[in-house]
Amino acid sequence: MTSVTRDVIFRIFYFILIVSGLPGCVNEKQKEETPGKKKYSIYAMMKDGREYIVQTDSLTGETIFPERQGTKVVPASLYYDLIVRDGYYYRLDWKTSTFIKYSVNNNSFTEKASVPVAGFSTIENYNWISPDSLMLIGYDQKSAKVRYAKIQVKDMTSTEGMVHISPPFGAFDWMSIGFSKFVNGKLLVGYAYHSTNNLQSFTTSDTVYVDVLTYPGMKAIRTIKDTQSTYPGGVNTRQPHSFTDEKGDFYFITCPGIALGNNPSKPTGIYRIRQSEEHLDPDYFFNVSASPIQNHGYGFWYIGNGKAIVRTETKGLFTGMKDHYKVAQFNFYELDLATKTTTRLNLPRDKGTARQCVLVEQGIVYITVNSDSEGSYVWTYNPETKDLRKSLKVGGNIDYILRLDQLN
Repeated sequence: MTSVTRDVIFRIFYFILIVSGLPGCVNEKQKEETPGKKKYSIYAMMKDGREYIVQTDSLTGETIFPERQGTKVVPASLYYDLIVRDGYYYRLDWKTSTFIKYSVNNNSFTEKASVPVAGFSTIENYNWISPDSLMLIGYDQKSAKVRYAKIQVKDMTSTEGMVHISPPFGAFDWMSIGFSKFVNGKLLVGYAYHSTNNLQSFTTSDTVYVDVLTYPGMKAIRTIKDTQSTYPGGVNTRQPHSFTDEKGDFYFITCPGIALGNNPSKPTGIYRIRQSEEHLDPDYFFNVSASPIQNHGYGFWYIGNGKAIVRTETKGLFTGMKDHYKVAQFNFYELDLATKTTTRLNLPRDKGTARQCVLVEQGIVYITVNSDSEGSYVWTYNPETKDLRKSLKVGGNIDYILRLDQLN
């Protein structure tokens, strides 16, 4: 698996590349076809570095073998950057600032269409506006501006512009967008500033920023600041860090741990924005690091009925970013958002710093775990009965299950 160190290097390179805009045309690679109607997608990396996608209708059963039953991913190392919806896979080619649509057909990971998105060298946040309309947000280092692109994924056309958020200042030379949420005809965007002078000094400002913007004008109305934590949300092509519950309340987690914000003196925390409100709830802050978890967390999944899952690192089991991803040191905790209580799920310690590893369907939670001692499995968890058990095994020369996505 690509190391966290290499991931950070890539992120920094993304922001210092001089990216040239491409002509505004859609490149149809081949005639559009309806993708297969499988229900789930499992993205796996083997010990030799090869990556495969296995599409399946069931997450229960005995064993699947990616090398035998899956489709090889070419080009490789897309697992951090994929958006999966309605049978299609979407990604940004950061070298060319091109947004590409793929499907799996006849055992081939096939490019279907593409569209240039000027100024995009990475996607930091995406938000589905409608079933066929996708909004991307990212920081453009060349112009020191936050940009957006609205993609109509059916015909792969794009409308682009600026998000008018204050650029990095002082010692900060980069910023990250952690979440975006539509409220009352406006857009709320959470972000933080970073210093990326070198890997040793990569760090994050000590403040959570949330801008209230006009929509679709993207003009700032006001800025909300909070210093209880930092690095709101995270790159949601990798794993989710926010959600809206049944009441319409919006929750997001902060990620100041060394693998993301690298400001570990700040705690991992959970904030709330009440339904139809345009500010942080002043009466709600869940300090995850001060709870019995006593560690930083990454990834935040809603499982229903006021409960969520967070994936947390374990201090003392890794020495730094160079081995953070490959050490089986992650635990899964169920959080009660109302009572701010935590319960560790009885799962083996997991490895892999950022993974799309939790899926919820009809009240059942599917969790992928990469255990050096017990193997790589999809586990099932019933929050009502607390039943937790191994389900589908991913076999062969497997190193990591990197993504579990719902296709249809």
